[in-house]
Amino acid sequence: MAKPVLLNNITHQHLRVRTGPGAEFGDNQMAAPIVAAEFRQAQAHYPIVFRPTAGDGFEALALFGLAAGDNLFLSNDGWDADYVPLAVRRQPFLIGVSGQELTVHVDENSARLRCGPDEGEAVFLEEGSPTPYLEQVNSMLFALHEGMLEMAGLIAALREHALLEAFVFEIELADGSERRLEGLYTINEEALAALDAAALNRLHRAGYLLPIYMVVASLSNFRALIERENRRHAVPR
Repeated sequence: MAKPVLLNNITHQHLRVRTGPGAEFGDNQMAAPIVAAEFRQAQAHYPIVFRPTAGDGFEALALFGLAAGDNLFLSNDGWDADYVPLAVRRQPFLIGVSGQELTVHVDENSARLRCGPDEGEAVFLEEGSPTPYLEQVNSMLFALHEGMLEMAGLIAALREHALLEAFVFEIELADGSERRLEGLYTINEEALAALDAAALNRLHRAGYLLPIYMVVASLSNFRALIERENRRHAVPR
C-alpha cells in the first residue's frame, strides 16, 4: 500500500531513487493516465482512449497492453518507446495542494526507494537544496497538475459536442487466445465530421482540436499492440 508523505530535506536528506523502468516498480500496467499536452508524443506509440471516472468524469489513458497487468512495452531491456508518460516517469513522487501552494510528496513504500548509497538518483544535495533530478521531477509534477486542469475543459468540450463514444475491442491472437477491452471511450469520428465551421473554430481557438485529432490518429496503434502481443506469445521454432 502506498504511503505518501510530504517531502522535506531533513527526513529525506539522503533519499535516493531508482529511476529505470521495471515490473518490480509497478510499471507492468496496461495503461497510464495522460494529459492533452502529451497527446502529440504519446500518439506515436500508444492508443489514446478515455475511461469514466468517479463523479461522471473522464480521464485519458495511454494503452500499453491488451490485458490487466500486461505492459507490452516493458522488458528486461527497458521501455521500448521513445516517450514514456509523465504519470509513469514521476514515480514515486506525487503532487499535493495545501491552500494555494503545491507540495511534493513521496511514496515511502515505493520499491524505487530500496537502493544502496551509490545507487539511483539523489534527491537533495548535501546542503539540502534540490538536485537537478528533483528539479526535473518538480517540473513533471507541475505539468501534470496543469494538464489535469486543462483536461477538464477538453472533456467538457467533448461532451458538449457528443464526441465521446463507448467501444468494445475484441481480437483473436495468432495462438488462438482472445483479448477483450470494454468500458473505454474514443472519439466519435462521425460526430466530429458533422461539426459545423463555428464549432470547429471554437474547438480550435480553445486548443482542443489538435488533441482530438491526435486521439483519432493514435487508434492505428492498436494494430501495433496486437503485433507486440503476437510476438510475445509466439512459439520459438
